[in-house]
Amino acid sequence: MDQILFKHNRPDRVISFDEYCAESGFRALRKALTGMSPEEVQQATIDSGMRGRGGAGFPTGKKWSFVPRDLPGPRYLICNCDEMEPGTYKDRVLLEKNPYLLIEGMALAGYALGVEHAFIFIRRGYELAAENLRRGIVEAERAGFLGRDILNSGFSLSLEVHQSAGRYICGEETALMNALEGRRANPRAKPPFPAVKGLWGQPTVVNNVETLANIPAIIDKGPAWWKSQAATPDAAGTKLFCISGHVSITDCFELPLGMTLGEIIDGPCGGMRNGSNFKACIPGGASTPYFTKEHWNVPMDFDPVAKAGSRLGTGGIVVFDHNTCMVAVTLNLVRFFARESCGWCTPCREGLPLVQHILERIEAGYGEPPDIDILHEHVRHLNHAFCALAPGAMGPVDGLLRHFKDELSEHISGKCCPFRRDTTHTC
Repeated sequence: MDQILFKHNRPDRVISFDEYCAESGFRALRKALTGMSPEEVQQATIDSGMRGRGGAGFPTGKKWSFVPRDLPGPRYLICNCDEMEPGTYKDRVLLEKNPYLLIEGMALAGYALGVEHAFIFIRRGYELAAENLRRGIVEAERAGFLGRDILNSGFSLSLEVHQSAGRYICGEETALMNALEGRRANPRAKPPFPAVKGLWGQPTVVNNVETLANIPAIIDKGPAWWKSQAATPDAAGTKLFCISGHVSITDCFELPLGMTLGEIIDGPCGGMRNGSNFKACIPGGASTPYFTKEHWNVPMDFDPVAKAGSRLGTGGIVVFDHNTCMVAVTLNLVRFFARESCGWCTPCREGLPLVQHILERIEAGYGEPPDIDILHEHVRHLNHAFCALAPGAMGPVDGLLRHFKDELSEHISGKCCPFRRDTTHTC
C-alpha cells in the first residue's frame, strides 16, 4: 500500500507550501482544469468506490450526483471538520501536518460541483489546524490555485474557514448548516435534503476532511489505482484509523481499508499493553456498538463491520483490556451524548438522561433486574429520534446488552461494580 493522505507528512512539523508543490501538490488540480470536464471529475470519484470517511459511509460520487444542475443561484460545498466524536482525531492530525491536501481536494470537488464559494467548518479547539488552513488558503490564492479564474480555466473558488461554537450536534450536516447561517444548531427535517436545499436554501454538499483529502489522489493516479490500495477486493482505498486505549502504541495510522481488527491491533498498534488481554473495543468512534474477541478477524470495512453488528464510523478504535468495566465505559459515553443533545426532540432530550441515570444506578450498586429491560426498550425506541445523535448514543448500550449482559447482571446481583471490589468494599 502507498501512503495517500500521509504521503507528504513531516515527523515534527507541518509541510510547507513549496514542499507540497514539489511533491506533486496541485498536480491533480492542474490535470482536472486543463483536461477534464466537471462531469469527468465526478465520474472518477464514483468509479473509485470511495465512501464518505465522516461516519455515515455514503458513496461520495453518488452524493455529488444528487446536486441539480438546473436550479438558479449558487451552490455550496462545506467541509465538515467539527470532529467531536470521542475517540476520533484523524482530521486534526491530517490538518496539523498538511492543510494543502484538503485545499486541493476542495478545489477539485468545487470544480466537479460547479461551486464558487466553499466553507471549512472546523471545531473550536483545533486552533493549529485552523491557522494552517488560513495560511494555506492565502498561499494557494497567491499561486493561482484558488480565487478568480484558477489556472486560466474560467473556474473560480473562494474558501472560508469558520470555527465552530463547539457542540457535538454541529457535526450533523443540517445542524452544521444552521450554525453556519448563525442560527441555533438544531438539525433540519429531511426532505428536502441538502443537495437540493441546503445552506441559505441552495444546493449544498457536505463532506468530511478525510473524504475530500482523497480526491487529489483519485484524479492524479486514477480511480482504479486508488481503489487498489485497499486490503481486499471488496474495499476501496485507505483509511485513517485513530487508535487509543490499552494498546502498546496509540496513534493515527493510514492503513489499507479491509485489514482485520486483529491485524491492526497486533500490527501497527504493537499488541496489547504488557500484562493485559483484549476484552473489547469501540470499532468506529463512540457511537458504535462494541466489538469483542469474536470479531478479531472482521475486515475493518463498511459492509463487513455492519454485518458483524456495528459500524466502521469514523475509524476511531478505542481498545479496552480485561480489567475494564464495560458498564462504566458505557456510562461515560452516554453522559457525553446526554450532555451534547441539542434538546430538539423528546426521545433524545428525555431518553438519554434516563439511560444515564439507570447506568449510574447499576454502576453504583443500586440497579434492579427490570433496569436491563428498560435499557433494551430505549435501544429500540431512541432509534425514532429526529436525527442520528440518540440512535448513535444507543450504540454502546446496544453493544453492552449484546456482549456484556452477564456483566450487567453481576453488577445488579452483587450490588456493586465487580471491578471495584477490594478489601475495603464488600459486595
